[in-house]
Amino acid sequence: MIRPILASLSRHKAGVVLIRLQIALTLAIVCNALFIIHQDLTRLGEPSGLTEDHLIAIRTQFVGDISDYVPLIRTDVQALRSLPGVADAYAANSFPLRGGGALVAVQTSPDSRRAAATAAMYYGDEHALGVLGAKLIAGRNFTANEVGQVDRGRLPDPGVAIVTQALADRLFPQGSALGKAMYFSDRIRPIIVIGILERMEVPWTHARGEDGNQFSLLLPEITNNGNESYLVRAQPGEDQHVMARITHALALANPMRTMLTRDPVAPFSTIRRQAYRADRGMVILMSVVSVVLLAITGAGIAGLSSFWVGQRRRQIGVRRALGATRRDIIAYFLVENLLIGLGGVLVGCGLAWLLAAWLQVHFAGQRMPAGYLAVGTVVLLLLSQAAVLSPAVRASRISPIEATRAG
Repeated sequence: MIRPILASLSRHKAGVVLIRLQIALTLAIVCNALFIIHQDLTRLGEPSGLTEDHLIAIRTQFVGDISDYVPLIRTDVQALRSLPGVADAYAANSFPLRGGGALVAVQTSPDSRRAAATAAMYYGDEHALGVLGAKLIAGRNFTANEVGQVDRGRLPDPGVAIVTQALADRLFPQGSALGKAMYFSDRIRPIIVIGILERMEVPWTHARGEDGNQFSLLLPEITNNGNESYLVRAQPGEDQHVMARITHALALANPMRTMLTRDPVAPFSTIRRQAYRADRGMVILMSVVSVVLLAITGAGIAGLSSFWVGQRRRQIGVRRALGATRRDIIAYFLVENLLIGLGGVLVGCGLAWLLAAWLQVHFAGQRMPAGYLAVGTVVLLLLSQAAVLSPAVRASRISPIEATRAG
């Protein structure tokens, strides 16, 4: 059967080349699109390291000529903690998934010329861990007398810190980080690690690679800054009541302020949704592109197969007259289409790999695993076989008499 099929394909070179090219391009784009979709879906499901239920974020800014914001911040925090339905609250410079924050180079020796890691800095007091719901797996929390303050634009100079497990492993791979000293670049004062968190994401959703999105440290500081964030943990079932009271409570504490952002008081679910908005959009876009390309490829294969059936009515009739069954006719078209498809996917695998390499270089992403090529190949071959099945069945119904009378 193969030799007659190859001879037939050689007489339709233009159609074969077009279908193979269409399959190759579709495979290259769909494989990379599936990889992007998988990466984005993985990001969407990554835990932040916080207990996100009943967690509320607030963005506010003081106005006026104020030299020391810390007393005002402490008054705000006390007002928030006094609200009915509030379990606890604290002032933060940033928090996971917020989208903005501060980075610091961390090293294990004051005279090291190269930082061991770059970590996100979160400020908070002794209430921060309870509000965040972060899991402390070793060590202890801050005490009230360890909490200091840092001016805006200045690098903090704390004596202690709580770090994530990922950061601890990077800084001290040979043993436990508890009680060990780390240093900020260009600083000689040691910072003692007093606690280790299981997990805490950095504020940015695309800081990836080697657990880099988990390189975070919590410092016992209050920012002397008029642009402040507060995090509040509501008691179960009290979220909406607490959110309705927050703005009024802060206005009573100090009316010289403005509420920042489109959602100045928002549950953490809103923060998560906003943080991953681009990823969800990319998933939808790549899914639509993949479905459209697959549909166009399937329609192209079906259309060309139908055209070839019309051209081969006499040939099919002769084969039927010589004893070919309907199953034989269907098998002929399926094998012919499989040979076309195999040529297309071989070229497509090469194009897909080249496209993946280009995306990795220009967008600093990960390299697409070879498994996506295998999945894409199977999907394209199954699609092409499904697309040719209907024309093949129609061809098998051509009777010997009708075919010999045609043309």
